[in-house]
Parts: sequence; structure tokens; C-alpha cells
Amino acid sequence: MRRARAALALTAAALLSTVAACGSLQDAATDIGGVRMSDDRPVRDGGTLTVALASDPDKLDPTVAQTLVGRTIFAAMCEKLYDVDRKGELTPQLATALPEISDGGRTVSFPVRRDAEFSDGTRLNAKAVVTSLLRHRDLAGSARATELAPLKSARATGPYEVELKLKQPYEPLTAVLADRAGMVMSPAALKKYGKNFGGNPSCVGPFRYKERVGGNRIVLTKDSHYYDARQVHLDEVVYKPIPDGNVRLANLRSGDLQIGDQMTPVEVRNSAEDDDLQLFNSPSLGYQGLGLNIGNVRGLGAKPGRIDTAIARDVRVREAFELSLDRAVLNEVVFQGMYEPACGPVSPQSAVAPGPDPADCPGRDVPKAKRLLAAAGVKAPVPVELKVSTTPESGRVGQVIQAMAKEAGFAVSLRPTEYATMLEETDAGNYQAYLSGWSGRLDPDGNIASFLKSRAAMNTYGIADPRMDDLVERGRTELDKDKRARIYDDLVKRARDQHALIYLYRQKNYVVAGKDVAGIDVYGDGLVRVKNAGYVR
Repeated sequence: MRRARAALALTAAALLSTVAACGSLQDAATDIGGVRMSDDRPVRDGGTLTVALASDPDKLDPTVAQTLVGRTIFAAMCEKLYDVDRKGELTPQLATALPEISDGGRTVSFPVRRDAEFSDGTRLNAKAVVTSLLRHRDLAGSARATELAPLKSARATGPYEVELKLKQPYEPLTAVLADRAGMVMSPAALKKYGKNFGGNPSCVGPFRYKERVGGNRIVLTKDSHYYDARQVHLDEVVYKPIPDGNVRLANLRSGDLQIGDQMTPVEVRNSAEDDDLQLFNSPSLGYQGLGLNIGNVRGLGAKPGRIDTAIARDVRVREAFELSLDRAVLNEVVFQGMYEPACGPVSPQSAVAPGPDPADCPGRDVPKAKRLLAAAGVKAPVPVELKVSTTPESGRVGQVIQAMAKEAGFAVSLRPTEYATMLEETDAGNYQAYLSGWSGRLDPDGNIASFLKSRAAMNTYGIADPRMDDLVERGRTELDKDKRARIYDDLVKRARDQHALIYLYRQKNYVVAGKDVAGIDVYGDGLVRVKNAGYVR
């Protein structure tokens, strides 16, 4: 193990040179301060805030959207029935109270705001909520379908009262309604634009959609219809996709940007001593890893089929691939030790069912990997094409994986792909392997069901395991906390045994902003909230 790690360090020397100027790995891991999620300094009214995103979002339609950068824009434009506060607790947003549960967990009711309007002037009411919930559940291609699969029916029991009937008790429901499945869209806009709603989105929020120039910018303006408009200080927010973190940092220093989202450890270290910049950070509930196509031949939601590659056919080959990887070295080389190794979908900080501690993640074992390839009757080198996004950080991750896997008998070729295009291609099953990540949810089900359940809404891997499906359903319906935690322990172990989604590391949410900006919130869900943001008085 020690010899393999030393060899890998030499192989990755070129990558280390890109981060060495930022200080030693140990310094990088310890010099950045503790968690800082908010800045509550008073701000003045007016002005435009420009936010740099790590990639261009997919469709601005909550029903089909999948990206974290898209969720950041939705946070300013599309409020949800419930939200997450800075303590990581669920709180009402468009609903006015937490749900009331009856009928053994099969009936859920809640009231909604009486003072809210959509950006097109349409009134929010219970019928609008029902329309959105059923669209999220039923629209072809919905990324929310798995989350809302237990929903049997939804109806307005009064102008501002909603009742949901469930097929079975569904413990994650409130957490689900605190994300895109809980976003309520204008029924008038849905009727007018249909599947093109993402080009003309209308929700309840502090800002309203103005324009989108693909690959360049998305512009939102203050919404005069918003029920809490007096607390909104900015006139306009502009989101610009800038994949290169160095470019984001240069623009922050020049003043062309005011906020840089998803800043990498390299840029965080570079900005740490800049008196004109400030750092926000929070732990992440999500994960980053590597997805392998083991059965996605017809696209999302279709029945899995046979893929005639060694890594898809034989779990021993996939296990060998995972054993070729050293999570700790990956974290050190690419992220300066500022992230955490991960080997499961659930964060160790989960209050429901804490995931594996980073110290318990499997280590690298090249000799065992080679034995597994031999037992599978596979001759090295085993070819694997790995899709990576076009960001420098993603490229560095791919290069380290490439160097590690080579020593175990894999020939990894990297295919840089623009992020939105990569989502389309992996959804369609047009890939062998890709860097796969998720920003995370409070309830473990939100990190598991849509990815690991057979034919689920984001199961790009073609996983189909009846035992895992059963565990997913049991985890959703079990109300006893201890029993539920044990179910998720079993489910995580079962998922890891598939070696189809190889969990590698867990990010921290790093956001860099100018010091003349305040009112920003960065919580554990990874979103930059700008409702109360503005320029310091």
C-alpha cells in the first residue's frame, strides 16, 4: 500500500505543481477558518449583483432540472412549500405550517400562503399547488417522479388548504417538498408554455426571470409581486457560467463579479489573504463520485439491458476499478486536503442515518485489483472511457483517476464534455463512465432513491436490484428512527457492493464574495441565497 501510494504521488507530480504555490497540503487543510454560512451586515437598496456559476444550468423548469447551479438560480426565483434554514432544519416557506399527518401516515395536509402571487401576477392558492405537484409526478421525463411516486392524489380542500393521499406512509415527504418537488409554478404560465416553461419560468420568489443568453448569462430582476418585497434590496441579479475557477477569482478581484459560487480549494487558498474578499463555507450533504454504466441502454426510465464491456458485465471488474483508487491521495492532490473522502451516499452528519466515517472508507489495494481482473478472465489493460466536465478541477480529478487505475490494469481515456451535454448523454446511456455528483439532501432517501432504485428518475447507471428496491421502499415507510437507520445501513452496503456508483469524496461548499457585499446565506444544501443580499451601507 505504501509503495503504491508513493508511485502514485510521483505519477501525479505535475498535478501537485498546480497547487503547490498555494501552500503545503497540511497548511491548506488547516488554515481556512471554521464554518461561516451568513453575513448579516445591513445593506442599502439598489444595485446589480453578479454571481459566477461553475457551469451553465440546465432547463429552468423545476420538474425536469437536475443541476446544482440551477438550484442556486431557483433559490432566487422559485420558492418551495418548505425550506432549509441555517441550522439544517425544515421550515415553512409557501406553506404556512409543517404538514399534519393522519390515517397512519397516508394522509398529509397543510395550509399555503394567502398573500403570495406568481411573477406573472397570478395568485398562489391550493389549486396551483396541486397543479404543480401532479406535474412534478406525471410529466414525461420528470426528474421528480421518483420523489413523488408515493403520491396517490392531491386536491384542494379549500382555497388555501391542500390534502395529499399517499400510497403508503412516506417519511421523507417534507424534505422532498423542501426542494424542487415543492416548487410551485404559475398555472397560467404552465398552460401557456407547457413543456417550454423552462424558457419562460414564473414562480413565487424575490426575483423574476428576465432573460437568458445561453452560455453567457441568466438575468433576474426584483419581483414587485413578491409578498416580502420590502426585504429584497437588489434591483437585479446576473448569473454567469464561468467554469474556470481561476477566471472566477480574477473577475472577483477586478470587481466584475461580486460572488463566486463553488470555488475550489485552489482558488480558496489563493483568495484567503485578499483583504477585499470574504469566504463563506458550510459542510456538504452531498457526494462526488464516479458512475459506471452497467445497464442503461435505452435511456432513463427504460428497462435495463446488457452492455458488452468488461466493466459492465462483471462486478469483479468494477470492484477492481474501485480498489485501484485512493480517496485520500485524490483529496490531497486535487483538493489540498480540504474535502473529505467518501464511500457512501449519506453524509456522516446526517441526523437520520449517518453515513460511513471517512476513516472507514476502503483503502487502495492494487494487488487485489489485479487478482480480481484475473479471476474475471479479463486481460489488462481494460479500456474505460471516462467523461469529465470541462472545468480544470474535473480534469485534474480525471487525470488522477487515470494514473491510479493504470497501475491496476485499466487504460482510462478522458473525454472532456460540456456539463449540460454530459447530463444529456449520460441520461441517454451514451457513456461508459462519468464523474457523477449530487449536492445532497437532508433525508437519506433524497441521496438514494432517485439514483439507486430500478428505473428511477436519475438512475443513469442502469442499476436494477430487487433487494435494493425493497430497502428503498422500507426506508421510505419506516417511522421508527432506529429501525430506519438500520435499513439505510443495509442499503448503503448493498449499493457499495454493486460498484456501479463509486463514491469518492464529499465537498465543502466554498463561496467567495467581495467584502462590500452582505446579506448572503450559504447553507448545507450548497445553495447561495441572495434574497436579502445587497451592498453594505
